[in-house]
Amino acid sequence: MGGRSLGRRFGWLWAAYAASAFGTRFAFDAFSLIAIVVLGAGTAEVSLLAAAGLVVGAVVALPLGPWVEFRRKRPVMIAMDLVRFVALLTVPVAYAFGLLGFGQLLAVSVVVAAADITFLAASGAFLKTLLPREDLLVANARFESTTWTATVLGPPLGGFAVGLFGPVITIAADAVSYLLSAVGIRAVGGSEPPPAKPEGPRLTGRDLREGWRFILAHPLLRPLFVNTIVVNGLIMATAPLFAVLMLGQLGFAPWEYAVAFAVPCLGGLIGARLSRPLVTRYGRDKVLFVSGWLRVCWPVGLVFIQPGVPGLILVIVVELCLITCIGVFNPVLATSRLEQVPLDRAARTLSAWSIAGKLTTATLTALWGLLAAFTGPRAAVGIAGVLMLATPLLLPRNRRTPVPVSEHVDQESGHRPRNQDAGGSEGLLRTGSRLRGGDGSRLDRDPGRSGAAGGPAEPHDP
Repeated sequence: MGGRSLGRRFGWLWAAYAASAFGTRFAFDAFSLIAIVVLGAGTAEVSLLAAAGLVVGAVVALPLGPWVEFRRKRPVMIAMDLVRFVALLTVPVAYAFGLLGFGQLLAVSVVVAAADITFLAASGAFLKTLLPREDLLVANARFESTTWTATVLGPPLGGFAVGLFGPVITIAADAVSYLLSAVGIRAVGGSEPPPAKPEGPRLTGRDLREGWRFILAHPLLRPLFVNTIVVNGLIMATAPLFAVLMLGQLGFAPWEYAVAFAVPCLGGLIGARLSRPLVTRYGRDKVLFVSGWLRVCWPVGLVFIQPGVPGLILVIVVELCLITCIGVFNPVLATSRLEQVPLDRAARTLSAWSIAGKLTTATLTALWGLLAAFTGPRAAVGIAGVLMLATPLLLPRNRRTPVPVSEHVDQESGHRPRNQDAGGSEGLLRTGSRLRGGDGSRLDRDPGRSGAAGGPAEPHDP
């Protein structure tokens, strides 16, 4: 990344992302804490809060992807930030008046999850119009670095604030972070190319299915899609089980648990900074393939955890290796993905990808909870780790795929872009050139991070 300037407009966008990312990490798992500490909820209610926010939010967001496609993206992003600001702000307000209930937490988690997915759909298309292609991998790497910086700093600071002021204060801080994000996106200014024109007078079932149809018919996106949602789903499904294993059966203190998953997040910073130099030297496809393999080699090692310092060191080492590989993989995947998506389909495709990821994560979380009831958490974590070792077989084999020509005029040049080879490293990265293509998935955070569902080694939803 090298401190290279991407312009004033990107600077405002990056500042907006940083504000909301730190706000969300500051409020990490705040909904779970409120449900348990303030409302006296049990494990069943907390699990319901975790799963329902993802599932119902994804269903609510289902028609919004096509709707976003036919709107200018920056106003949609600002609107979704304001929706999340208002929804989250209702929690401390209701608490102050003694009116906070479990139903409100559930409703807010659904609204926030749906707004997150909608923001994600708009942000990918917006970033593609904001920067020239050669700068998009740099941008995605910066978003990835910011994500992991927030993950390192946010939860410890949030935990300290919870100890002083209670969990509701972190929800208020997260709400304010969305307001700051909306202000930053508003300050980006400039113009956008005209949005796509709907084929009919109203939204149809075909519009809703278009994102998945495009992904599943695409020779590069289909295997990347299946690989990503399965790996992310398995990682997130085992997170609550591993928390039970560490904090319950093995007797680790809460601060040890926090340290075990905060320190390795520095690997995300390292990986994000390595992604572009690695692509420049070895080519996009090789980096994507190798980091895709390496990121799934480590979770199975968690099954060997023991009590005490050796167990703590094992978790830190495994998570550091895992997160470093994820830090390399995510920005390259994000850049490769949107490169293959025409601008007039970007919002629908990103929305479909995100919705499928959330539903898969919720389903696997429920299934692994049932599995752990029969086998115990250690065995369930081990089974997920073994299954992850097979997921690289889902990565694309034939990766020389042409870049589709967008139906929109290129904002920088005023001309339609020529069709270019997006296949192997020779077709994409000539000597001294930079990766072309990009994605805005790092413009948003994982839905519900101030909600109940959380994972110590979150892979994000690229």
